[in-house]
Amino acid sequence: MSDGTVLRADVHRPVTGGPYPVLLARLPYGKNFPMMSAMLDPLGLARSGFIVVIQDTRGRFASEGAWEPWTYEENDGYDTVRWAAALPGSNGRVGMIGGSYLGNTQWMAALSKPPELKAIAPQITWSEPEDGLFTRGGAIELGITVHWSLLQGLDTLMKRHADDPAALGPALGALVHDLDRTAGSVYWELPAGRHPAFQRHGIQELGFEHARRDPEWSAACRVAGRQAEADLPSLNVGGWYDIFSQGTLDNYVESRAAGRPAALIMGPWTHTGQTGQIGDVNFGMAASADLLGFRGGLAALQSAWLRKWLTPDAAPSGPELPPVLLFVMGRNEWREEQEWPLSRAVDTDLFLRADGALAFDPPQAGEGADSYVYDPADPVPTTGGAILMAGEYRPGPLDQARVEARTDVLVYTSEPLTEDLEVTGRVRAFVHAASDAPSTDWVVRLCDVDPEGVSLNVADGIVRVDTTPGEFAEHIVDLWSTSHVFRAGHRLRVHVTSSNFPRWDRNLNTGEPLDSGTDFRPARQDIAHDTARPSRVVLPVVRS
Repeated sequence: MSDGTVLRADVHRPVTGGPYPVLLARLPYGKNFPMMSAMLDPLGLARSGFIVVIQDTRGRFASEGAWEPWTYEENDGYDTVRWAAALPGSNGRVGMIGGSYLGNTQWMAALSKPPELKAIAPQITWSEPEDGLFTRGGAIELGITVHWSLLQGLDTLMKRHADDPAALGPALGALVHDLDRTAGSVYWELPAGRHPAFQRHGIQELGFEHARRDPEWSAACRVAGRQAEADLPSLNVGGWYDIFSQGTLDNYVESRAAGRPAALIMGPWTHTGQTGQIGDVNFGMAASADLLGFRGGLAALQSAWLRKWLTPDAAPSGPELPPVLLFVMGRNEWREEQEWPLSRAVDTDLFLRADGALAFDPPQAGEGADSYVYDPADPVPTTGGAILMAGEYRPGPLDQARVEARTDVLVYTSEPLTEDLEVTGRVRAFVHAASDAPSTDWVVRLCDVDPEGVSLNVADGIVRVDTTPGEFAEHIVDLWSTSHVFRAGHRLRVHVTSSNFPRWDRNLNTGEPLDSGTDFRPARQDIAHDTARPSRVVLPVVRS
């Protein structure tokens, strides 16, 4: 690197011929980790005519330096791209691959503008870190923050105690102990904003509190608002049940708005699963990334797309990708589009009504309000969704029966549909609510109920608010985006509650600061649905 730090990489080359374009992946998870090799397939890419570089980021595994997540990725990305372009056998053109953290290292390198970087293919990565990585709607993304940070602590402790085996064993043992009991107890520890587990293991630099005390640190991985600076094409791949699904969409939208060539593929997938079986739903064989509706595997389509930009004189290989390829859930089919969001989607109000009803007709006078008690000591358990958490918590669409049986979850259900209803785009809820607490959370979830009564989650969101106790106010909850067809005979269902734990940290209902609050109290919550206070979910409806 330009500051003299040595970062190490494995380089996979075709046996003969050349020159070849270079594909680069930069990761903090270990360049020799079998899961990374399976995901990136460097040998397969080398056989198909690429030089493939897999690099440990600064301070991780074989690379030198101190690791602080995100801090050095822009500058190190620039230096690494220039180095990779000059490798023997290179044609001087570099593309980048990989998902999640690897997707963000692509954007950071692109923003640094090395002249040899010609295309990126980021998958399942964020845009705004305060909208899905560190926080969402003001609540801490506790599920990913705690588990991911503890996992990264393993290599951190290995390096810290490399010269002291007597200290290394107990340190690793204590960390593994916490990893094993993350779901059972570690998630529950307070204060959430200064998590005791990070203090115990001395890995505060990996946790959410680092982002709170050092805004520049969190800004180091922010793509939002900067996509126009990356003057190159991007292939953006995400999943409707991925924790960074909205980030993938936002990166695509902003790139296109800036006039950059960009493509988008959105499957029904989670962060770690790209098969046809997601959660409790079998979306079909064609839903998998290996088939993409029998267009060919995602890996092959990505390679062909990258080759177009990295070997511009070569003959086209494989089918041309449309600007947008969406998997429409419910109908369970892939659909090619020319834009996102869809201009033909019409925002349509779906109103909460009295007696647990849900209807497209607005409420009548006197329908009043519903109430429940939210107790942080007994939060609503995370059950599916766009999550990345400890292994006990499965992502995707799951049966919501145990959630809907709780007294602290208001449930509103429509009549059976007489025809299919497609919802494709961003979903938002406008909730007229009051609390007797000075601070609280509002969580809204959209579900699909089949004729047998099984309720499956489609999308959800949260907003954390300060309140004037007892006074109603309208709050907007962003449920992010989806593409889902509610079939004829099915019903729409909406949950309103105040927690989804441990995906998001608990609001303690006291207004105490996140980094010191440990006391909590129950709160009475009221949701209005009358003519003056029409609580509703706004659906982007696409008519056939």
